[in-house]
Amino acid sequence: MDITGHNLVGYKKSSKGQIKFKTFDAGNGAPNEVEHFEANDEEIDEAVSLARKCTDEYANLPGTIRAAFLNVIADEILDLGDTLLEIYCKESSLPRPRAEGERARTINQLKSFAALLEEGSWLGASIDTAMPDRKPIPKPDLRKMNLAIGPVVVFGSSNFPFAYSTAGGDTASALAAGCPVIVKSHPMHAGTSEMVASAVIRAAQKINLTEGVFSNLNSRGIEVGKKLVLHDHVKGVGFTGSIQGGRALMDLAASRKEPIPVFAEMGSLNPVVLLPKAAEHLAEPWAKSLAISITQGSGQFCTKPGLILSLAGPDTDQFCMMLSEEIMKITPSTMLHPAINENFKKGLSHMLVQDGVSILAKYDEEVKDYVGKQTILKVDGKNFKANQNLHHEVFGPYSLVVACNDMREMKAIIENLEGQLTGTILSYENELAQYGDILQCLKNKVGRLILNGVPTGVEVCPSMHHGGPYPSSSDNRFTAVGIHAIYRWLRPVCYQSFPNEFLPDGLKNENPLNIVRLVNGLPSKERIL
Repeated sequence: MDITGHNLVGYKKSSKGQIKFKTFDAGNGAPNEVEHFEANDEEIDEAVSLARKCTDEYANLPGTIRAAFLNVIADEILDLGDTLLEIYCKESSLPRPRAEGERARTINQLKSFAALLEEGSWLGASIDTAMPDRKPIPKPDLRKMNLAIGPVVVFGSSNFPFAYSTAGGDTASALAAGCPVIVKSHPMHAGTSEMVASAVIRAAQKINLTEGVFSNLNSRGIEVGKKLVLHDHVKGVGFTGSIQGGRALMDLAASRKEPIPVFAEMGSLNPVVLLPKAAEHLAEPWAKSLAISITQGSGQFCTKPGLILSLAGPDTDQFCMMLSEEIMKITPSTMLHPAINENFKKGLSHMLVQDGVSILAKYDEEVKDYVGKQTILKVDGKNFKANQNLHHEVFGPYSLVVACNDMREMKAIIENLEGQLTGTILSYENELAQYGDILQCLKNKVGRLILNGVPTGVEVCPSMHHGGPYPSSSDNRFTAVGIHAIYRWLRPVCYQSFPNEFLPDGLKNENPLNIVRLVNGLPSKERIL
């Protein structure tokens, strides 16, 4: 299909705005050809109005129909074939294998939510039958299940043009929950977004869904996103990006007459604790693994290990030497966009002027424009603990080694960290048993604990939790990855003393959905007599 640069407002292509912009191919160092139209106020209002009008109808559809919708979206994305992969690579400067892998992950996410809808546990159906003869007060019939919150705005992510963007996890989970979605596409990959959005709309038309269940709006800057978040009929927001951007959206949403939830996945250092015996016996393999993890995707993953904690001494010195050697063997790669590359350089410069910081490794050979040169810095525990500037994430191929004076200092450093998506412990044999206090301390700071692994690579499955204490995410009770992400877009509603014919199918006596429900405290598929 040809990229038009238009907004997709419901089932219509629209280009009413006056502001235009182009995406950029950082690999070639030049703008891409197509001009994209930023959505104007009329297009924003129309997209939200269409979403509002179809909200009840879409939310009340049987889960099997929404499951079919998600499966057809997956098929339509695959039908875009190589053309989609080519524009993905041109707009992100990411390699073809990464594009193929991320597309597969996106398809898997869509199909996983489709399977969840057919299974039915997401409804959270709970029934407590009446006890009219109970003394001294009769007990009414009470039945509870989850319902969709309403129209959701999803912000496309710069570093995942498929999996965290137009038809990615936020969109798939919201559509599964029964919420119409308005995507605010990321300006760095607006063409990719248009192609994927067209696939979503074709799927909606094939399933005969009412117009408005999905729209895709372009923007060059922040104004479109701000107006969407402040729109009266928007009921929730999904965001993946920087702490600054996520915090701004949270504040906007809280300032509304009716505050709404913002489920934001923001920044993370993803601390790695290298225990003493692991540093002594496993320095070489962990140096190799961490070097790959730090530079994977040019360090542009939210789970990149940006902080390594170890004890000062000869074993850590040996590990640092090996890490430096290994990371220098890796060929640097092009970053997503010139602006991201420039921010990476600024972040590095800021770190280099902090007290006590030294360079362990810095790639200094000539590279093409917009290539991220991997850098490893080192500082002692005292300086790190005293300087909050060193706690900031640097988005790119960078990590900071902190040489702690002793385990007591390491524990204090972990206690003073902000919330993180992940925390990793590298241990030798049963060494972990000696450091239960470190494990407990790290557990209090993260959403995912990793033993003897690297944090990059987020498995999409029910047991994954991708979220953590603020500021790594805005609400650490919820995951942005896996089928449980659906619960962000649902709210429980209790029906008291309703006749059977007025109840939703999930709560009716005969259990027409044939799902497991909690009936008087026990799981059951049986009909209620």
